[in-house]
Parts: sequence; structure tokens; C-alpha cells
Amino acid sequence: MRAGIFATPRPVPGRLLPALGGAAVVALALPVFLLAGWNVAGWALGAVLWLGLELIELVLTRTRAKTDNVAASAVLAFGLTFKALVVLAVLIATAATNKELAAAAAIVYVLAYTFELGLSLFTYFGTKP
Repeated sequence: MRAGIFATPRPVPGRLLPALGGAAVVALALPVFLLAGWNVAGWALGAVLWLGLELIELVLTRTRAKTDNVAASAVLAFGLTFKALVVLAVLIATAATNKELAAAAAIVYVLAYTFELGLSLFTYFGTKP
């Protein structure tokens, strides 16, 4: 088996920079919504989803730090599943009543989440193995 970039262990990077990047995307989306005349409630829903899931991630990170056993993996798996289900449930319920609102919220959430994920990957692979 060849050792590559994915086989080299690295220290876990901090969560501050990616979270600040996601927050910047959410903040920059507000003027875009206002200037374009889009529904600001969609921006607010997307921002609340992103912020709420960041808070859940913070709680899960602190919980995982306290355990050094298999329970930490179970908490991680539950947290990832729970976060995905919360976003889907909120967006599907919103889409059932107002498609434009759900689309706007999804755009804000997806952009913030994607930017945050990109920064996380950049900081992880940017560190020395």
C-alpha cells in the first residue's frame, strides 16, 4: 500500500478559522439579499440553521473531548446524523409551505457550510504531517 496525502496523520486543526469563515459568508449574504430584494426571512432561516448547528457542533466537540473510548465515536456518529436530519427536516417543512423561503435558506446554509468545510480541509492539509 502506498502512503499518500490521506495516509499521513496530522494534528486536528482548530475550529475557529473555519467557523469565522462560515460566519463571514452568512454576514456577506445579508447585503446581497437586501440589494437583490430577496426575502430576508430566507437569509435569517439559513443563518439560524447554520448558527444552531455550529452550537450543536461545539457541544459535541466538548463531549468528545471528555471521552477517550468508543463512546466518543458513537457521539460523533449521532451528532452527524442529527445535524443532517435537523437541516433536512426544517428545509422540507419550510418547502412544503414556502418554496422560495426554503430555497433562500438552503442557499445561505449550503454556502456557509461549504466554505467552512473548505477552510477546514485547507487548515488540515496545510499543516505539516
